[in-house]
Amino acid sequence: MHVGSEQTERGISALVGRMADGFSRLVTQHLQLARMELAEDVKATGQDVAMIAAFVPFILVGHGFVCAALAAWLSTWLGWAGALGGIGLLNLVGGVGGAAWAVNRLKARRMMDDTSEELSLSVAALTSAAPSAPVNALQGANPEIFKEPPHGR
Repeated sequence: MHVGSEQTERGISALVGRMADGFSRLVTQHLQLARMELAEDVKATGQDVAMIAAFVPFILVGHGFVCAALAAWLSTWLGWAGALGGIGLLNLVGGVGGAAWAVNRLKARRMMDDTSEELSLSVAALTSAAPSAPVNALQGANPEIFKEPPHGR
C-alpha cells in the first residue's frame, strides 16, 4: 500500500509541476503578446500623428487664405468688422465641433484589444477547468490507494 501512495504522490506532484509550468508559459506568452501589441499600436498611432503634423501647416495656410477671401467677399454687405467676426465665429464653432469629434474617437479606441481578449479567454479557461482538473487526473487511479488504513494507521 505504501508503494501505491508514493506513486500517486509522484503522479500528483508531476501533474502540479506540469500545471505550474503551463501556467508560467501562459503568463509569459500573454506578456509577450501584450508587449508586441503595444509596440504595434504605438507605432501605428505615431505614424498617424506624424502624418497629421506634416499636413497641418498646409491646412492652416489654406484655411487662412479661404477665410481672408470669404471675409473680403462678405465685407461688401457686412463691413469688415462683421465679415471678420462672422468668419471667426464660424471657425470657432467648426474647431470646437472637430475637437469634440476627435476626443470621442480617441475615447472609443481600444488599445491592446487582442491581448485583453486572449487574457479573458485564458482566465475563463482556467476558472472553468480548475475545479475539474484534479478529478480528471485521478479518475484512472486505483480506488484502494485512497482508502484510509484500518484503525487510522
